[in-house]
Amino acid sequence: MIKIGITGSIASGKSTASKILSRKRGPLFSADDIVNKFYKSVKFKKQLIKKFNIDKKTNFKNILKRQILRNKENIIKLEKIIHPMVRKEMRKFSYKNKDKKILFYEIPLLIENRLMKFFDLIIFIKAKKKIRKKRFKDRGGEEKLFHILNKKQLSESKKIKFSNHVVVNDYNLVILKKKLLDIMEQYV
Repeated sequence: MIKIGITGSIASGKSTASKILSRKRGPLFSADDIVNKFYKSVKFKKQLIKKFNIDKKTNFKNILKRQILRNKENIIKLEKIIHPMVRKEMRKFSYKNKDKKILFYEIPLLIENRLMKFFDLIIFIKAKKKIRKKRFKDRGGEEKLFHILNKKQLSESKKIKFSNHVVVNDYNLVILKKKLLDIMEQYV
């Protein structure tokens, strides 16, 4: 079995790249999808309401964003709750799919969380900061939040040192797809 980790900076195109890579090749674990499922869980919501002292009747996801914008330390509190839960789901995914030839893992903070040893291959999706910021804002994100999240991540040059392949995603989907499929031809 080959475990392929896909990572990159915020709004670099990791999700798009992961879907292209895994299509008809193997199951995909998306840390972002898992976190979105957590936010729909009553148990998780209760945990956040208690930890961040949020009124139960409010849209707590927006309140959390505001608390992070006000105090960057709140993101560390949130990560201490979320990261262990994501790792547990990742282990379940790996066990459930242990008979598959290739497994794909889209993990934004793969290198920051020192998960490199878990993977046989790491693909880093790279894009210019200006392009990433535009993508983030186009999805409804606030510029200040982009900068906070971007600063939480290691520099691209440090991430590249731990990556087997670097794919620049500054252009269009056709070019991205070609670059990714060229990489996959080496392994499939």
